[in-house]
Amino acid sequence: MRLHTVVRIVTLALAILSTPLATQAQPPVKVPRIGLLSPGSPPATSAPSPFLQGLRDLGYVEGQNIAVAYRYTEGNLDRLPALAAELVRLPVDILVAAGVDSALAAKQATTTIPIVFHSATDPVGRGLVASLARPGGNITGVAYDEGPEIFGKRLELLKAAVPTISRVAMLVGQVRAPTYDAGEKVQESAARALGLTLRYFSVRRVEEFTEWVFPAIKSDTHTIDALHAGGPTAGEHRRQIADFALQHRLPMIGLSRRIAEAGSLLSYGPSLSDMSRRAATYVDKILKGAKPADLPVEQPIKFELVINLKTAKALGITLPPTLLFQADEVIQ
Repeated sequence: MRLHTVVRIVTLALAILSTPLATQAQPPVKVPRIGLLSPGSPPATSAPSPFLQGLRDLGYVEGQNIAVAYRYTEGNLDRLPALAAELVRLPVDILVAAGVDSALAAKQATTTIPIVFHSATDPVGRGLVASLARPGGNITGVAYDEGPEIFGKRLELLKAAVPTISRVAMLVGQVRAPTYDAGEKVQESAARALGLTLRYFSVRRVEEFTEWVFPAIKSDTHTIDALHAGGPTAGEHRRQIADFALQHRLPMIGLSRRIAEAGSLLSYGPSLSDMSRRAATYVDKILKGAKPADLPVEQPIKFELVINLKTAKALGITLPPTLLFQADEVIQ
């Protein structure tokens, strides 16, 4: 057999033998799994949430190069610890927590899996992070901190809309912290300056609205003449609360656009959708190797005032032009 024929045969054999070895040397690409923990309910539409849209803008598409596991409490905050533990057991590569209660449950569930929170009130005071600049540990994200002036601003807007009000029912979450109490002190000071008295109702479960909150407010409607809806439970059941307020002719202000869309007279506060979208940038950085401890906590940068004119008409309220001029959106 000629030498060049032998060389060709050997070369061909080596090529055939090396092909499966090269294939085996390339392991399948691992798709990262994100765990999403929320105190709310699954979205009513198929449109991507602000968080998922934020991921898309960064090149991540659910079902293609990223997977998402969802857990919703549907307004029952007591379910958060169990749902957080479920996500940890899956496991997930990053746990994204919406709101401070979800973030606290996530932190209790794991000290190793990176956690990204958004819309979390006072993360330092609640013990989520050591500081905003240096979070430490396995958790970081976007805070809901409004600043002291926002506590009073919301009451000012409500008083400007309805100058005759004097006593406001404050629907709040159950979680308390020293700095949150400081926020309440600011609210109390602003209330006194506006001639308002505040009465607080802590609500953690949806059943509490019908069990005692609504009956207590109804029995006191001769003095309570307005509502302030705050806390994740109030946000999740905003339509139920807005319907109650309208039925009893109580002007209401809430913390987010969703409250006004549900029927509240006003809403003012940080943009939840903007904070949710910004959380996606943290996920991207962590997937690329960054550590949560090294990523400073960001604060709200976008605030919005939304006015529901349909509710104003239903309540027989004529809003001053100066207030309408300030609105970022007016629902007709």
